[in-house]
Amino acid sequence: MRLAKLAPILGLALTLSLAGVMHAATPAAPTPGVAAAPGRVDDFRLVTASGLSENLYRYRDAKAVVLVMHALGSPDIRRIAPALETLSKAYAPKGVRVMMLNSTSKDARAAVLAEARTLGLTLPILMDDNQLAGDQLGATRVSEVFVIDPKSWKVAYSGPLAAGGKAYAADAVDALIAGRPVAKAQAAATGALIAFPDRGAAAQAGFQNISYSKTIAPILEAKCVACHQQGGIAPFAMSSYSMVKGFAPMIRETIRTDRMPPWDVDPKVGHFKDDKSLSPAEIKTLVRWIEAGAPRGEGPDRLAEAKHVAPEWPLGKPDLIVEIPAYKIPASGIVDYQYPVMPNPLTEGRWLKASTARVNQRQGVHHILSGYIPPGQDQLGGMANWGGGVGGYTVGMESVVQPTDIGTYIPAGGSIGYQMHYTPFGKEVLSTQQIGLYFYKDGETPKLMMRENTIANLFIKIPPNAEAHKEVAYLDFPHEAMLYSAVVHAHYRGLHSELRIRYPDGTEKQLINVPRYDFNWQRMYEFAEPIKVPAGSKLIATYIYDNSARNPANPDPSKEVVWGDQSFEEMFFTQLRYRWVDETAAKQTAYDEDMMKSRMIGMMDSNIDGKLQIDELRGDLGAAIRPRFALADQNHDGGIDAKEFEPILKMMGGGKRRGRPAPADKVADAR
Repeated sequence: MRLAKLAPILGLALTLSLAGVMHAATPAAPTPGVAAAPGRVDDFRLVTASGLSENLYRYRDAKAVVLVMHALGSPDIRRIAPALETLSKAYAPKGVRVMMLNSTSKDARAAVLAEARTLGLTLPILMDDNQLAGDQLGATRVSEVFVIDPKSWKVAYSGPLAAGGKAYAADAVDALIAGRPVAKAQAAATGALIAFPDRGAAAQAGFQNISYSKTIAPILEAKCVACHQQGGIAPFAMSSYSMVKGFAPMIRETIRTDRMPPWDVDPKVGHFKDDKSLSPAEIKTLVRWIEAGAPRGEGPDRLAEAKHVAPEWPLGKPDLIVEIPAYKIPASGIVDYQYPVMPNPLTEGRWLKASTARVNQRQGVHHILSGYIPPGQDQLGGMANWGGGVGGYTVGMESVVQPTDIGTYIPAGGSIGYQMHYTPFGKEVLSTQQIGLYFYKDGETPKLMMRENTIANLFIKIPPNAEAHKEVAYLDFPHEAMLYSAVVHAHYRGLHSELRIRYPDGTEKQLINVPRYDFNWQRMYEFAEPIKVPAGSKLIATYIYDNSARNPANPDPSKEVVWGDQSFEEMFFTQLRYRWVDETAAKQTAYDEDMMKSRMIGMMDSNIDGKLQIDELRGDLGAAIRPRFALADQNHDGGIDAKEFEPILKMMGGGKRRGRPAPADKVADAR
C-alpha cells in the first residue's frame, strides 16, 4: 500500500450486506427433559462467560466434543478443575474440543469468569441461560460429562470425569479418536443436582397448552413479521398458522443457533432502541411450543386475518426520490466498485431528517454509500470530494432516522456521488435502486449536528488458517461528545467484535459486544440513551477473525488476508454517529480535524498507550517511518505521540477538507 493510500479515512454512513437465508434443520425436535443419549444432539449457539460465542456444530471436524456441566461455587468443579484443564490441553492437539456448560440460569458471567481464572480454567464456559442445551442433553448434575461424537452428534458417554480409578471420559475420547466403540457409555454422576423446571409431566402439559392465537402469533408479529411478510426481505411469509407450522423445525433451529432474529448484539451489554432480539421468555416459549408439536389450539388465526404486507416505503411517501442508475450484475466474477454521479435535484438547501432505500436485487447489492459533491468538483478518487451522506443501503438497515432536533444539511446545486458494491450470485440480473429522502419542513432548522466517523484499521493482516486472530484500533475524542450509535463491519472472516470506552482516568466500560458477527446482516445499533464521551476518552474497537476451515463462509483458509474492498478480502470498520456537546447547527466546529491527528496511531498502537513504539509500526507506512524513528521521537521517550506524528501526516498529504480527512483509494470508507 503506497503512502498516498494511507491518508486518514473518511467517516461516512452505512455498512452493507447480502440478504441472509435461513436453512431448515434436519434433526427432529427432541422431547424436552429426555436424555439425548443415544439420540442426536441438536445444534445450539451460546455466549461464553467471556462474551464470545460457541456453536456446537462448528466442531463437526473434531474427533470429539466434551461438555462438562458447570455451576458457580461448586465444590465438584473445584475438585475436578486441574484434571479437566489437563484433559483439555492434552487432547486439543488431537482434535478434541472441551468446553463447560452452565445451565443454572442464574450465575453471572463476570463471577463465572473470575472464578475460572482463580481455578486455572482456560476452556470456554457456555452460559445456557435458557437451559435448552442442558435440558436436551439430559443433564442432571454439576460436573457431569458428555462426550459427543461429531460424526453422528450422539452422546458416546455420559457420567463423571473419572470414578473408582477409571478415567471414563478420557477412555471414551480415546475410543472415538481410534474409531472403536466406547466401552462404557454411561456411569452415575455424583455432583449437585441442577434444577430444570421445564421437565416433568406438568411442564409438558403446559407446553401443549401454549396458545398460538394469544401467545405465539403476537411474538411473531412483534419480532419476525416485519421481514417475514408478503413483499418482505425474508424467504417466506408468516402469513398463517399453517405456514408457521410448516416452517416450525427451521424456526426452532434458527432460534437455538441464534441466527434469527438477526440482532447480533449481546443482550447482557447495553440497551438499544428498536431491539429486534427475542427475550429469554420468548425464546423458551417458541422453542417449547414447537417441541410440543406446535399445537393450533383455540382462537383466531391472527397472522392470516391481519394480512401483513411490506409497505412500498416503510417511512411513508418520501419528500424526494433519487433514482440511481440501473446496473447489470453479471452471473459470476468480481465487480469493481461503481461510482455513478447524479445531478443534485435540490434547488435550495434542505436539512435531511431521514432516508430509506429500495433495491430490487437484494442478493446482488452489497451496499450503497452516498455523498454530496459541491459545484465545480467531481468524484475524484472515488469519494475524495464527498461531503454529507445522502442516503444509503444495507440489508437489515435500509432506513436511517435522525434523532429529534438533529439533521444533516444538503446544499443546493452540485451533484450526488454514489458508491455501489455489487456481488454476482449465479445469474445475470438488472439491478435498480432508489433512495427516498425526508426533510425537515421549510423554515424548520434542527438545533444540533450529527457527525459520523469510523474506527478503522488499514493494517489488518490475518495469517492463513488462523482460527481466532485479534486486531485492535481506536479513536481519541479530544472534546466532549455524545455517542448515539455504532455499526460494526467486517467481511466473511469476521467472527467477533466489541466497542468499549476508556475514560481519561483509565477505567473502561464495554458499550457493545457482538459475540458472533454475521456478515449477512448489518445493523445500526442505536443506544437507548446517548453515551457521554468525556474529552480525552478513547473509543476502542476489537475484532476477531476466523480464517480457518471451520468457518463455512471462508473463501480460502490458506490465504493471508489483508484490508480490501471485496468481500473475500477483509475490513475492520466500526462506524460511529455522535455529536460534539458544544456544537450546534448554527455554530459548527472543526473538532473532527483534531480527532484525525491520532487516527493512524490508533490503527497501529496495539498496547493502546497513545503512542507508537518501533515494534508497533506496520505496513508500508511503518517501513517508511522505522529508519527515521529516532528523529520522529523528538522527546526520546521511546514512542511517537500524536504531536510528533503530525509531520508524518503532512508528508502523507492528510489535508483538511470540510472538516473531514481525505480518503484513501482503497479505503475510502468502502465496505
